[in-house]
Amino acid sequence: MKHIKAVGTGIFLGTAGITVMSVLSGCSAQKEEPQNRFLVVEQQPNGKYIVVEEMPTEGPNRAIIREYDANGQMTERFMNEAEMKALAQQEYERMQAGQSELNGEPQGDGMGLAGTILAVAAGSLLGNMIGNALMNNSNYRQHANRVNKSAYHANKTGKTTKTGSTKKSFFGGTKKAPSKTTSGFFGG
Repeated sequence: MKHIKAVGTGIFLGTAGITVMSVLSGCSAQKEEPQNRFLVVEQQPNGKYIVVEEMPTEGPNRAIIREYDANGQMTERFMNEAEMKALAQQEYERMQAGQSELNGEPQGDGMGLAGTILAVAAGSLLGNMIGNALMNNSNYRQHANRVNKSAYHANKTGKTTKTGSTKKSFFGGTKKAPSKTTSGFFGG
């Protein structure tokens, strides 16, 4: 009887350990606060901007802006956090006044530079309260998804990719589904 009781206790402790680990990992996954970003923003032929690369960073927010010059050549310039904050704040005030592209339904890909920066990095530039308030606005969310073409954003939002799809696991992580292409030595 002692042996059965010891096995039962081991099973209970193992189950309790798994439950505690899942709760702890779920809590840390739910507490995703806006973090600073390094962006590469590119001007499109129509004059609008989209984010082509986005990476979380430990340093300050910053961006490389790729634009066309008067000769039609692509040039790059650096934008520091202070410049990004100023643009985001101006666009946020325009949005509050109902005068921003972010207030209406998306019209094609891209937006103005200030709207693109606000749509992608509002929380890290203007604070959590403003970022959360904007995320409750459906037009804002649609614009944010349309202007951000980075792989980081696609992975974060769970969009499908060309080689497979991303699925949420039971414990809150993501799992990449295998692609449909098969090739191999045995019957592939």
